[in-house]
Amino acid sequence: MATYEDWMDAYDAAYDALPRDADLACPNCGHHTLRLIFTGDLDRDVGYGSFWCDTCLLGVGTCRTIIPDGAVVRDIHLSSEERVPQIPNFRLVPMND
Repeated sequence: MATYEDWMDAYDAAYDALPRDADLACPNCGHHTLRLIFTGDLDRDVGYGSFWCDTCLLGVGTCRTIIPDGAVVRDIHLSSEERVPQIPNFRLVPMND
């Protein structure tokens, strides 16, 4: 399995590419199915990020980050069922590996 640092390097590249799709390979499985979605306050451009692979369902999360222009953002004021797009129940890569 890829390390937490590998995942954060991929996250940084995906974040820096926004609003474009960075078309990165998953650090774990190599598929080009990485997704980055933020959940936050739409009026403040601050929230948390979810970054995962739709193929192997591994990923990382961030907290308290600036949401860049053009990012996909879910409104934190809605219930989790109402937030779109939905985020799958992916497994978090541990920080200590």
